Amino acid sequence: MAGDWWLEEAGGWERPENSSSSHEPRATSHESTVTAVSRLDGLLDALKSFYGALPQPPRDPFTLFVWEVLSAHSTPRKCDAALAALKRIRALTPDAMWRAPQKKLEDSVRLAGPYSEQRLLALRTGVDLFRRSPDLPAVIRGPLVAARRALKPFPQLGETGAHRMLLFAANHPILPVDARVSRVARRLGYGQASDDFRKQAHSVQTALVAELPPTVDAVRRAFLYLSQHGAATCTETDPHCPICPLARDCPGREELRAEA
Repeated sequence: MAGDWWLEEAGGWERPENSSSSHEPRATSHESTVTAVSRLDGLLDALKSFYGALPQPPRDPFTLFVWEVLSAHSTPRKCDAALAALKRIRALTPDAMWRAPQKKLEDSVRLAGPYSEQRLLALRTGVDLFRRSPDLPAVIRGPLVAARRALKPFPQLGETGAHRMLLFAANHPILPVDARVSRVARRLGYGQASDDFRKQAHSVQTALVAELPPTVDAVRRAFLYLSQHGAATCTETDPHCPICPLARDCPGREELRAEA
């Protein structure tokens, strides 16, 4: 359990949904590409109008790592409470967390919910890695090959967490695809279904990125709103299609109706 407790959360790789449906690949002509870009941009605009401004993950690499550990198997409110508690005891740098009194550290982390021991172990591992590599923030903001290599020793991040780190803390325009983003995108007709979630996630990532401007802000916007939609409305079971702002342009809605 201690080795993979975070993997079922939206912040890590999740098991794929049972779906055998697929959509025909999009045409690759210039006209179709322009239309596709306009469609995705319109979908994201609709989500922004529906949800309003969304909070973003921390930009500081170590704080974002801590946020990743706290957010697994937690809720935004509990995660924020735990992060605020760590901030109050001045434990949001690697050296400060290493020096923090154990009791205060445990009490702060416990606010995130269950799995406190696993969270503390993950944090201790991360603190050690950051302290042994003080140039890590600069490395992950540099060339992508070296950045990916530097994040590999952080097993608790998973591939999606590493992508979030590269996107939000290192300014690389890489789209993280967690289970929420994958679910929403597949229902909207992006990517191909697969029993191998990594393969499906790569397919979804490729399809979405093809319709996004290659900028950090555009990729951050896409991730935040698609992930939020998957958490709040386009849920795995009993999605709230009647109130969904994307329902009119959602191929998956008809498939869900047919399965009901």
